[in-house]
Amino acid sequence: MKKHFLILLFLSTQIFCQQRDVIKLWTGIPLYLTDTVNNEKSELGSDNILRISNVSYPTLEFWKPEKPNGTSIIICPGGGYVRLAITSEGDYVAKWFAERGVSAFILKYRLPDNSTMNRKEIVPLSDAQQAINYLRSNSEKLKINPNRIGIMGFSAGGHLAATASVHFSDSFIRERDQSLRPDFSVLIYPVITMQNDFTHQGSKKALIGENANDSLVNYFSNELNVTGKTPPTFIMHATDDKAVPVENSLKYYDALRRSNVNASLHIFQCGGHGFTMKNKFLDEQWFYLLEKWLTENKFMH
Repeated sequence: MKKHFLILLFLSTQIFCQQRDVIKLWTGIPLYLTDTVNNEKSELGSDNILRISNVSYPTLEFWKPEKPNGTSIIICPGGGYVRLAITSEGDYVAKWFAERGVSAFILKYRLPDNSTMNRKEIVPLSDAQQAINYLRSNSEKLKINPNRIGIMGFSAGGHLAATASVHFSDSFIRERDQSLRPDFSVLIYPVITMQNDFTHQGSKKALIGENANDSLVNYFSNELNVTGKTPPTFIMHATDDKAVPVENSLKYYDALRRSNVNASLHIFQCGGHGFTMKNKFLDEQWFYLLEKWLTENKFMH
């Protein structure tokens, strides 16, 4: 009986693993990486959330749907640009998408570090652009529609997703052979601005430094860089978010509205910050709203 159980456990593990492929994002040494390489760290918190730090070699973890509908999404976990909350803002969400036919790719992006990188502030964006370029270049092999590639981010990962959505004309990859513009973006309690009044100071310090010049602050304040070409956007935030003020989402939505970009903003009265996988009621609400928005905009069928 024990032997049979072990065999079944092994087979179920194999099936589970087959549904998730890990793809190296860069061929050879990643762009902007110096000779010094960090030892990647993984830490399981008391909240059962796996957090990864010291990333030197970024990857895409591909969650394959059984019946792909052609839409794909790149998921950027948050963590203040110092760690990545892989479980709650990666696996949990990728599973939801895959169950609905969307090909989900969790981006394990590099976190800014002066000791291992040149131009540390550009590195996360470089990884996001490389991911978009990879998906479009390999769309046939991955069974995805190159015109239905979205990007999603939580907290600081939301800042990265928004940055990729406004700065797609500025290429920070080696060989750009595809458009770097996401077709849609999903921002969950995102950091948007680097202006001191409403920014998340931890994310700002990690990405551009506390005393960054005005040029850097403005470049990475995404509400200042929205144009009519910014992709359609779904935004969700909670009013009582003490870590990332709700004004981040309000400012970005207002910029989208003024530029006539299709956008949907949902503000919950309560929820705080980083509530995915912790608040079942809120998760049900925003997942429902997101699915409805994706369907209305023909990104999900």
